[in-house]
Amino acid sequence: MGAAGTALVNFGAFPGQSDVIVVISAPGIYVGALVEAWILPASTADHSPDEHTVETLTIKADQSTIIANTSFAVHVANTSQLDDANPNAGQGVNIGGTGTRIYGQWSIGWVWD
Repeated sequence: MGAAGTALVNFGAFPGQSDVIVVISAPGIYVGALVEAWILPASTADHSPDEHTVETLTIKADQSTIIANTSFAVHVANTSQLDDANPNAGQGVNIGGTGTRIYGQWSIGWVWD
């Protein structure tokens, strides 16, 4: 294994945004290395480990962003659906799923080999 670690991803203050890209410092990484990232259920200033396990985040390490001996990028997006299928929406009842924005810091793990 080349290296492994953790990083914080910050979607900003409420109401936040739908996606972010974080650049991972990776001294020694080489073009063609395999990169991987995942949500890490660890406390951050904004969210509990439990929130990490139930949130609708997708995490993708992007092999095409590798800069030899320097870094690679990880794209994190909230995949929550819009509220267009909510049968109670016309009755003024809101049952979540009202958009793709998310806020605050989230913890991820990463590895390259």
